Amino acid sequence: MTVPTTSCHAAQPKCLRKALAPAWWLAPALLALAAPAHAAGLDGRQLSALWGLPFVGILLSIAVWPLVGPHFWHHHFGKIAAAWSLAFLLPFAAVFGAHTALAGLVHALVAEYIPFILLLTALFTVSGGIYIRGNLHGTPQLNTAILAIGAVLASFMGTTGASMLLIRPLIRANDNRPSCAHVVVFFIFIVSNIGGSLTPLGDPPLFLGFLKGVGFFWTLENIYRETLFMTVVLLALFYVLDRHLYRKQGVTRPDPTPDTPTFGFDGAVNFVLLGVVVALVLLSGMWASPVSFDVMGTAVGLPGLVRDVGLIVVTAVSIAITPRAVHESNQFDWGPMQEVGKLFAGIFLTIIPVIAMLQAGEDGPFGAIVKAVTHADGTPNPAAYFWATGVLSSFLDNAPTYLVFFNTAGGDAAHLMGPLASTLAAISAGAVFMGANTYIGNAPNLMVKAIAEDRGVKMPSFFGYMAWSGGILIPLFLLVTWLFF
Repeated sequence: MTVPTTSCHAAQPKCLRKALAPAWWLAPALLALAAPAHAAGLDGRQLSALWGLPFVGILLSIAVWPLVGPHFWHHHFGKIAAAWSLAFLLPFAAVFGAHTALAGLVHALVAEYIPFILLLTALFTVSGGIYIRGNLHGTPQLNTAILAIGAVLASFMGTTGASMLLIRPLIRANDNRPSCAHVVVFFIFIVSNIGGSLTPLGDPPLFLGFLKGVGFFWTLENIYRETLFMTVVLLALFYVLDRHLYRKQGVTRPDPTPDTPTFGFDGAVNFVLLGVVVALVLLSGMWASPVSFDVMGTAVGLPGLVRDVGLIVVTAVSIAITPRAVHESNQFDWGPMQEVGKLFAGIFLTIIPVIAMLQAGEDGPFGAIVKAVTHADGTPNPAAYFWATGVLSSFLDNAPTYLVFFNTAGGDAAHLMGPLASTLAAISAGAVFMGANTYIGNAPNLMVKAIAEDRGVKMPSFFGYMAWSGGILIPLFLLVTWLFF
């Protein structure tokens, strides 16, 4: 994923349409599947595991293609996602009927994808409208403080929002040091991943859980100890390492960034809009309304509808009131959101049969997976869920992986929050924590890497980064398993 350096502020309406309509290529499929508006139930026991191939295909494309063909991927990722989507939709419609396929498509878009992408777009836009002014000096104490602040912010403005807000001032603060790659690596660990563990705003997997019925404060109440342990230990390790390198290497060149007389925030009004985003999400989770609309068999409640419309308004207002200079300073561009939007449209569609097969339990095609994370007496094994979710989140993106294992554990939010609370905690922690294991585990990882490299930081290669995460994170995850799961 690359972050273009040109601003689209001058073409706001066009850019906004692109950001909020990343799945334009689904229109032919919608027309082809047009049918009566009733959906037959999809029984996962009747499906072959081969229906999961488009889902595996799109995830492998995301993992491999940027490495082996980055230029082709950058120009054609939307077409690749569309191809995998059609590889599922068209055969599915032919076998099970157009109305069943269309009902599944509508459910995936209306119930999951649209709320997911609207929240991500709002957080991305609001954070991109805040510019931290001032040239700080990257001492170990300051760097550790920025990482700690980022860890807190990540759960309230999203790992993407917190990463985009803080990575640029952090790099500016360290641009007179011979190397600050380790600073960016720990930033990805803490701010781009683990810090977003406590609310649905923090990381995409948790927001999907929220849409499935998991309480807004459930993760805060149930995995705060694991999050606190990981964050404190990583901050301590970073401080020791950064202090050693600072004393050994020192400052070896003049500061390329001139000092500025004041420290502050440009576009600070976006902090108010961030508060509106938080309020809208809280409202949708706490407001119980009997008003509901049926869309092809998918219930759309009034609270969720108000939230989604509100997020669109927040996005538009942020773009309208943020000065052009702020967007230019932040090198704000819709490119990253377009990529995330198109790829996740494909993921949410191709995962439809996978979820149905997993919900079939041991009687379904994926019975072996269910058995692998289940005790002999049939109860779920939290430690196995933590590692299974985490390992796949490292390579396949943590949001769809969370959905897979959420449904493997039964898919009933009330039951998972109650008797199976330790299992849901393990799934949540595994998806969020281990997204830090590779550059492709979570969308902000690649964004941060691209920004750092654009500013001259020599970042580790894909496998070089895995050497960092394997040496630092894996031992900590083993400790988390022993202490909590």
